[in-house]
Amino acid sequence: MVDYLRTMLDKNGYKTTVQRKVLYEVLSENKDKHLSTEEIYDLIKNRYPNIGIATIYRTLLLFEEIGLVYKHNFDDGYSRYEILSQYSNEVHQHHHLLCKQCGKIIEVKEDLMNTLEEIIEKQYNFEILNHVVKFTGICAQCRDKENEDGRKET
Repeated sequence: MVDYLRTMLDKNGYKTTVQRKVLYEVLSENKDKHLSTEEIYDLIKNRYPNIGIATIYRTLLLFEEIGLVYKHNFDDGYSRYEILSQYSNEVHQHHHLLCKQCGKIIEVKEDLMNTLEEIIEKQYNFEILNHVVKFTGICAQCRDKENEDGRKET
């Protein structure tokens, strides 16, 4: 894990610092989450209390630039970060389901856009490098809660 960080930083002309190492470790430990800068800061300051939030912002920008993280915009007012796998050669991002009530983010592992991409590439003579798809709606738990609340009022 840290070897990959060191390799990526060296390859791009950057040093491996304690702050970068701690941030990468926190992202790795929370790889299935989409953490905001503030959430990352809260997790890091317990281990490394001297780190400032400005360092977190700068490090996330660096990690995004060199391909260690992907920055998402889920229209909730925060930039959210997801660590990119060192073992994946996949260029495309996966899709997300966003619950408008509770804010839950659910990853869709399947990429069902490949056929559509092929059609677009042929029809418009356009090479697609990536796509971002996010579906908004209401998750099962929120719908169940609405149904329960609705029944109670009857």
